[in-house]
Parts: sequence; structure tokens; C-alpha cells
Amino acid sequence: MASYFSRAQDFRIDNLQLFDWHSPVAGPLEKLEAHMAPEALDDSAERCDAPKCHPETRVAVQDDLYSWIKHGDVDTTSPKKIKWVTGPAGTGKTAVMGSVTERCKKSGYPVACFFFSSTGSIGRRTKTAFVTTIAHRLAQHRQDLKNAIAEAIEADTVVFKKNLRVQMETLVLGPLRAVAGASNDPLQGVIMVDGLDECQVGGIIDDTTTGLLARYTRTKDQDQLEILQVLQQASSDPSFPYRILIASRPERVFREFFEPENTPTSFAQKLDLNVEYNAAADIALFLEVQFNRIRRRYRYPSSWPPPGTIEILVKNASGQFIYAATIIRFLDAGHREPPKALLLEAILKANLSDKTTTTSSNPLEPLDALYTRILETSPDPPLSVHWIHSIGLLNHTMYSSGTSFVSDVDLLLQTDPESSEAEHLLGNLHSLIRIPPPDNNATIQYGFYHKSLLDFLEDPGRCGKLYVEESERYAFVWNRFLRACASEFVSTPASLLLTGVELTHSDGMEGGCDKQFSYPERFLSSLVHISFCAPLSSRNAACEALLTPASADWWVSLALASKDDAALWRVFYGAHLSCRWYRSCRQSCKIWTRSILRRLGSSSVAWQDRRKSQEERFTALVKKAIEDANEGVEKRGAGKAAPAAEASTSSSSSKPKSRNLKYQNRQE
Repeated sequence: MASYFSRAQDFRIDNLQLFDWHSPVAGPLEKLEAHMAPEALDDSAERCDAPKCHPETRVAVQDDLYSWIKHGDVDTTSPKKIKWVTGPAGTGKTAVMGSVTERCKKSGYPVACFFFSSTGSIGRRTKTAFVTTIAHRLAQHRQDLKNAIAEAIEADTVVFKKNLRVQMETLVLGPLRAVAGASNDPLQGVIMVDGLDECQVGGIIDDTTTGLLARYTRTKDQDQLEILQVLQQASSDPSFPYRILIASRPERVFREFFEPENTPTSFAQKLDLNVEYNAAADIALFLEVQFNRIRRRYRYPSSWPPPGTIEILVKNASGQFIYAATIIRFLDAGHREPPKALLLEAILKANLSDKTTTTSSNPLEPLDALYTRILETSPDPPLSVHWIHSIGLLNHTMYSSGTSFVSDVDLLLQTDPESSEAEHLLGNLHSLIRIPPPDNNATIQYGFYHKSLLDFLEDPGRCGKLYVEESERYAFVWNRFLRACASEFVSTPASLLLTGVELTHSDGMEGGCDKQFSYPERFLSSLVHISFCAPLSSRNAACEALLTPASADWWVSLALASKDDAALWRVFYGAHLSCRWYRSCRQSCKIWTRSILRRLGSSSVAWQDRRKSQEERFTALVKKAIEDANEGVEKRGAGKAAPAAEASTSSSSSKPKSRNLKYQNRQE
């Protein structure tokens, strides 16, 4: 008690209760877990429906890889710890890697894995959490290794901010050396890395370009190569006991890296799923099992499917399991009624007609024909394609803000927030798009079963009349954004639920600002962050016509209420990018500029060229406007609503007249 009552005497305490209000300090392993990507694990919730090899298929290739993992290249004198599994899109690389990972775990063989995905969550799209995730999984297999990793983190608490090479040395190689020198129990295991070609750029920005619009200076090829080099560095260390299995498409960075003439380190012989293993028999078995299941489910006659159907589909697949899997999903899952034989006949006829009109040997032609056929079942194929592109954009740029779930995307893209446009357009596309049930729309994203769909739609030579220019994709998102801002449901009081600040406007804010609003708060956040999804300068004439001073004012007020200076600067800067120096600014540029500067009380400052040097001043003005808004909230909270309103009115008269921020009592 002396520490609490120094030099106290002759007193009595009854029922003493002490409370420690200090938050617990996270331990090293908790810090490691906070910096990993749990979504990239083979058994993560995000991969709950990830592809796996169908029973009794791809048996030979799985046996080959599992044997290499366990025993290595027994015919060679020098150990080769890295093996590359490759093949074109749709050949089943992810399914094979997932099945082999599961086989290792069932047999008790230690495995650490990372499944990249360009359409998954942010942790699976970039290199940032790669080494930390591998280190975390390796630590789960040995207590002594776990302790060594924890000690390494305590010795270098900023290791999570360092590059991958240092992270690998600190979190993996160093602890392995410590364990190897103190234990006679040899380590073993495998590191599985799938979809490395889908790793996107991230993590390094241009140090010479400060501020909110700093650009990444690296390419995704450089980040992918960095991961390959880090794994190569690890495998060459004598204390590193694990084998490494890497799966990717045969992109140039991988072909050059694994080319023996270009790399001094020898690798195990690569495995090309499209060359070394004939998948025809496995695809035929898969189709036969699935057709039997559909026939029993819908009580079709034994003559269905017609003779020769499986042979034709196997030939069209050209070794691509994605082709067969998409056909089954199309027949089985994309319709409310039993799949009619006409659907299967239409697929066969479409492929036959393509074969008769072209002499190309492109193996993707049957898959392209299948994608085209399925997309054309939508009531409005061009609009459905716009939705698919928009879903890809929103998922990629807005996942980290928690505003790209199905319900948010539907509210943004539908022309009527209360309509069922999403179901109308995408109802027949369940074989291409992972669409959750309605009761999960607020917690789950749209997803794509395979990246080859986006590859198909981004290549005009493959998708033909369904192709949409990149600028048109961005313009579509901005069109929907402006419609939401101008919607009759939008009202300023509801938009400021984020901070509890109510703004009124005296400059003609009509067209929705006084009407009841029905959008949820999370959707408002998505409207603030929309500038990070698509370049503002990519809008078209239709977007220009939709933009009004009232809708611009409403969005600026919303951005200020959410304290997002980055979004404000991107709009302020981007609106001017497509203007030309030899002519007057576009009308949309003038609207955005006047609205933003008016809200910041600085319309007298001319920033015609939006130089980067102005960003610091711009950000300072945003912070000042936010402080003013917060000050108004505090005054009302102190019960001085009326005096505060008078003071605000009198003080604002000394500022530029164009500033129209007035604080009123919030009407509950």
C-alpha cells in the first residue's frame, strides 16, 4: 500500500478496489498476427468456396508434387528447394495447390501457404503481408521456433516497416539458425505460394512527390520479382529446411527468373500443367460425374446429355478446367428452374460455329465463346458488363474502407436505390459471379470465380462487341456517383450523421437537400471515397450534364463532415486535369472548384493550375473548416445554441462572403 499512500499512517481502508486503466501492451506474437493476412491462408473464410481438385482427378500431378515435397529430387546430388508450377489461365493451378496443401495438412506435414488473388481482399493483393504471414504459419509448428521469432520481434520492433528481404532475415532465417543450433530435432515442411502473378503493386511511393496524390514508382512485375528473390535468398541459406512450391501463369517475369541461364541458383524441374499432364481424362471424368448429378437431381432421362457431348466439351476445354467448371455452374446454379437441354445445345452450337468460321488454334476460343454465350443471357449484356467492370474497380480500391460490400455496390450502381436492378442484370450470371444470398449482402463482397473473366472483358480481340474502353468504365462509375449525389433522397442533415454537424446553405442548395434521406451511413462513406476508385478526368458528356452546384455542394459538405481531406484534394486536383491551357476550364471543373473553395472560405484564391505546392495550403484550409465545424458542435453541446448561432453569424461576416457554413441546432 505504500506505493499508493506514501507516508500515510493511522488510517483504515475497507473494501478496497483497484482498477488498472492502462490498455494491455500487445506481445510480439500478437504484433505479428496483426501484420499478417489471414485471408491468404488456404482455409480462410474468404476462400471457403475456393477450387479443389475433384475426387479421382489430377491424381498424377498431385502425387508428383507431394512426392517432391516429401523427398525432393532424389536423382540429383545437390538439393533443389524451389519448384515452379505453371500453366495458362484455367488449367487448375489453384485447385492443385489447394488440394496438395490439404493433403500435407492431413498427413501432418508442416505447411505454410499464401494464396494471392487480384480480386481478393487487400492482404491477398499485395506483397506487404507476405513474409509476416509465412513467419506466423511457420511459428505454429514448433514452440522453439515460435519463441525465437518472438525474441526477434522484441529485438527489432519496427521490422514490420522494413523491406521483405530484411523481414525474411529477421522473422524467418535468424530464428531458424537459432533453433538449428539449439535442437537436434530437424525441421521440415513446405511453403506454398499460389497466384503470385496476381500480386499487385503496393507499398512504395515516390519520395519526391509528397502529399495525397503521390504515385507508386514500382510495377507489379518488380514486386513479384522481389518476392521471388526473397524466396531464393531464403532457399540458399544452409539453415533453411523448407521446400518452396510456387504457382503462377507463365508471365515474362517468371519465365526469365526460372530460366537456368539467367539465374545461377538451380531450381527443380518446372511442372507445366498444360504440357506435361494430359488433363483430358480428368476433365471427362469431372463432366461425367457432374452430368450424372444434374440428371438425377432434375430426373432427366438416361439419354441426357446426348451422346458425344462430353467428348466435344473435353476437346473444347483444351486442358482448361475452368471451361468445364463454368459450364456446370451455368447449367446448375444460374437459373431458378431446371437447366433445359437447349442451354447445353446452345453452348455446343456456339463452339461449333466458331470452329467453322476461324482457322485459329487459340485454345482460349472455346472459353471466350462460353463467356460470350453466358453474358448474352443477361437481359442487358452491355449494362451487365459495365456492372462487372465496376464491381472489379470498387472491390479493388475500396475494400480497405469497408464500403464495397454487395449492398453498397448495389446502391451505387442501381439507377433506383429501391429497385432490383442487380438481380435483373446478374441473375443469369451466377456461373461467372459469386453472388451471396440477400441476407449476407451487407457483409460480403461480390466475387469472380476466375480472373480469366476480367482478362476476357479487357481484351477487345476476345470479347468483341462486349468490350468497354477503360475511360468508359470510369465514366460509368462517376455517372452513378453523380446520380447518387443528386438523388431526391439525399439531404444534408442525414449526410452529417458521421459527425453530428448540420450545415445549411444559402446559395440555392435545392434538389434534394431538404428531403428525407434513405441511404445508410456506410454508403455515405463509399460516396466520399469514390474519388479513389476512378480518375475524375475520365468522365464523359453524360457525367457533365449530371453535375450541378447543389450536388457538388452536398458532396463537399459530406467530405468535410467525414474529415477526408484526401478525397477533397483528389477531386479538386483531378477536376482540372483534362482542362486545356488555351481555353477556359470545363463547366464541371468550375463547379467543383467553386464549391470546394466556397466551403473552405477561400474562393478569392486563384489556383488555376493546381500545382502540388498548393496542396499543403489546401489541406490546412480543410483542417480549419473541420475545426470550425467541431467548434460549433461543442458550443451546442454546452447548451449555448442560440448565442453560438449569433456568434457564428457575426464572425462569418468578416470572412469572404462566399463561405456559407452556418451552424444551427440539430433537429432530432
